[in-house]
Amino acid sequence: MRTELRQAVVVMVAVAVLGVALGLLWLWLSPRVPLISDETAVFLKDTEGEEAIAADGTFMLLALAFGLVSAVLVFVFRRRGGIPLVVGLALGGLLGAVVAWRVGVWFGPTSDVVAHARAVGKGVTFDAPLALNAKGGLLAWPIAAMVVHLALTALFGPRDPEPRWDDWGPAPYGPAPDDTAPGGQHRA
Repeated sequence: MRTELRQAVVVMVAVAVLGVALGLLWLWLSPRVPLISDETAVFLKDTEGEEAIAADGTFMLLALAFGLVSAVLVFVFRRRGGIPLVVGLALGGLLGAVVAWRVGVWFGPTSDVVAHARAVGKGVTFDAPLALNAKGGLLAWPIAAMVVHLALTALFGPRDPEPRWDDWGPAPYGPAPDDTAPGGQHRA
């Protein structure tokens, strides 16, 4: 059990560290939300733009891909698995998603929109801070990892040996299968 717990902690930490890569990919691939200032207020440049929703979608798609990859890697390297390993995978995916979210926000455009608007000047377009508005997207990585790991275990995991019928002993009631004549009648 101690070995399984150690492996689970290693998997959890390794998967959580992958969150840095997810955060940087999210920052790189997500569309920017353009803002503009008239020195009295800050406005969306395109009021009907869907960039904010696309940023959430980009995060979720990347998290699903990271969940798939992390589950495949854990399954390949630790095929025998166990409950602690799977829990480590799920917790690592959740921690990795939180790390990715914070890394993307931290390295993204500044969150002080007013100061940024003053710095760029009147009528100049600048990027809004990167934000994850759909917080449920943080569950995309652990859910994808669990579903993929479950499917791989069901398809390719080690099997329990089938019980032999000889080991069960005689039936506790009724005749044994050898005691019946053809047609299902009992022998007299």
